[in-house]
Amino acid sequence: MSSEPNSVESPSLENGAADKKAPENKSKLSTADRVNNSLQRRYRAEARFQWYGRIAIFLGLSAVFLLFADITAKGYKAFVQTQIQLEINFDTLEMGLPANPTSEDMRGADFDRILQLAIYERFPEVSGRNDRRALRSIVSSASVYMLQDMLEANPELADTTQSIWLIADDDVDVFHKGYIDRDLPEAQRRFKDIQIAWLDDLDAQGEVRIVFNKSFFTNGDSRDPEQAGILGAAMGSLLTMLVTLILAVPLGVGAAIYLEEIAPKNRLTQFIELNINNLAAVPSIIFGLLGLAIFINFFGLPRSAPLVGGLVLALMTLPTIIIASRSALKSVPPSIREAAFGVGASHTQTIMHHVLPLAMPGMLTGAIIGMAKALGETAPLLMIGMVAFIVDVPGGVTDSSTVLPVQIYLWADSPERAFLEKTSGATLVLLAFLITMNGLAVILRRRLERRW
Repeated sequence: MSSEPNSVESPSLENGAADKKAPENKSKLSTADRVNNSLQRRYRAEARFQWYGRIAIFLGLSAVFLLFADITAKGYKAFVQTQIQLEINFDTLEMGLPANPTSEDMRGADFDRILQLAIYERFPEVSGRNDRRALRSIVSSASVYMLQDMLEANPELADTTQSIWLIADDDVDVFHKGYIDRDLPEAQRRFKDIQIAWLDDLDAQGEVRIVFNKSFFTNGDSRDPEQAGILGAAMGSLLTMLVTLILAVPLGVGAAIYLEEIAPKNRLTQFIELNINNLAAVPSIIFGLLGLAIFINFFGLPRSAPLVGGLVLALMTLPTIIIASRSALKSVPPSIREAAFGVGASHTQTIMHHVLPLAMPGMLTGAIIGMAKALGETAPLLMIGMVAFIVDVPGGVTDSSTVLPVQIYLWADSPERAFLEKTSGATLVLLAFLITMNGLAVILRRRLERRW
């Protein structure tokens, strides 16, 4: 009888002894096992961190892709244009021209008259004044100048009838490209039902077509969207960047060489270096205010000119070029300098013949990136008056002009729907320039870079 309680209590005693031994066994893990466990945790943490980086890169690239896709979807149709075919009779009597007209006579001729007659003959059933005015508006007012240029170039066209493709009005262009829903009520769209019927008739007869919009690249700005182009703004950007390049790159590289290779390390140079780093973080509009106060108000330079814009952007770009050039000079190994001194080269010869050629790839990269940054600036140029409406293409650095970013800003603020695609199209052109410049910087760095 006494053995039964013993037989019942013995398992519990054994379990208690096992529980006491478990922590002892855990604490007696070998050093190799603890290291392996720690390494596995570190490897898992590292793998998670790598996935965080991949996800961040994917999200960033996705946002950039969506941005480019949205701009491209809105802007690619700016590179094409709607045209309407009409039978134009160059009747000298209707235009008020003499028998043998000169160029002066043609400039005073009534080309709008023969254009109206061609439209009315195409739709003879239209008789009301308002309807005729709406019918005339389906063709751009630029067609008058197109007819004048054709007759001046070919006087033998006088008193003949020609089939000519003319530029459509911006409302026609927007509707034909699908930006206006024809199912909307007439009161909710600018393009009226009767105009839709006329355009459908022309389209059914093959007298409407979509062609490459050459005028987008050959015209200056205009109040009429179908005539507006980027040539004036592109030339303004080119002249402004030329002034910036001539001023900023030599000054920036020279300042970097002096501060890094020649200047003594004292409080004055430290103060200069500190201010250069601070200038790199100054908002760009401050440089615009500086240019307005000094270059325009004090020196009296012309407003809205590439010369002033180039001076302002040169000041803004200098810190970036100096910092990048100094980093390139620091990357040259000291052994290069020591070897040059060892063979008898002077300090100037060492810099010009040995250090500078090796640092040039980094300097070029910094200069190109700084120029690309300046190309996309808008705020400082608004302050010096380059926001003006400029129709003519500038021929020099003192002519009034605008630049591509400001042109985009002006078009984005316009109420006409056709300017929206012009804005996106000009943005695509600007992005193409920026991507080209940054790609050029990468290619030059890889081609010219030397590794030690």
